[in-house]
Amino acid sequence: MRLSRLHQTHYRNGPDYRNQADVSFQDIQHAFAFSTIKVGRWVTKEEQQIAANLIFDALFDLATILNLPSQALGLKRQLNLAFGTGGQAGVQAHYAPYSRTLALAKNAGAGALAHEFWHAFDHYITDKVFSPPHYKFSSDTWLNKNTLIAHPLNQALAQCFKAVLLSESGNEPSHYTQTAITLDKKLNQLYYSRPTELMARAFEAFVQDHSAITNRYLVSGTQQTELAKAGIYPRDQHREAIGQAFKLYFYQLGFALKKSSR
Repeated sequence: MRLSRLHQTHYRNGPDYRNQADVSFQDIQHAFAFSTIKVGRWVTKEEQQIAANLIFDALFDLATILNLPSQALGLKRQLNLAFGTGGQAGVQAHYAPYSRTLALAKNAGAGALAHEFWHAFDHYITDKVFSPPHYKFSSDTWLNKNTLIAHPLNQALAQCFKAVLLSESGNEPSHYTQTAITLDKKLNQLYYSRPTELMARAFEAFVQDHSAITNRYLVSGTQQTELAKAGIYPRDQHREAIGQAFKLYFYQLGFALKKSSR
């Protein structure tokens, strides 16, 4: 019998949030304040248990890395989570803005969670940062110079966009952006160089570079894969500068959220 890829071990080094106990998808919904969670009908009970533990750990790792309260990941209960349902052939995971759903494939979602969370966050935050927002995602909106709502958090997020998408002078695309444009031209497509995708991959790199937590179900492949070597992820000093910008933004966001909950 062919075993599900869920049975494979996904390397992780981080805190034990579950006290080595099993959790359920209901526990995930409560801990991270998702609006709804849907599990596919073809996911067995055993696969559900394995996936619930993996996703629970990965989301807590992400909240820890971002310095956010765990319930912030549900984006004020506007984000839905789907596992093993409504997938697309050959796609690890995807975010559907029309339904605000982060969907993980049963056998291929490992390593894509951080990437898709950024898409969900990028979508959610748009109308909190820009007035009026003319695009669904804040990264697209920022690049098209829409009006930023005056707030220190929005200024810090804008610095993340600048650090990723533009050169140090701010007058031209970053080398990372230029590399993606060149690759898209070679492949006759528009994908890697889209602002939403550039930001999501930069966010992945930031998450994977965390010194104290490693979780390959959350993120993997930003350093040693062939695509990484081709330059579709930030590298070297640029990668460090991006990481510092993300770290500063999420530290401030986490501080504000924790202060408001007191």
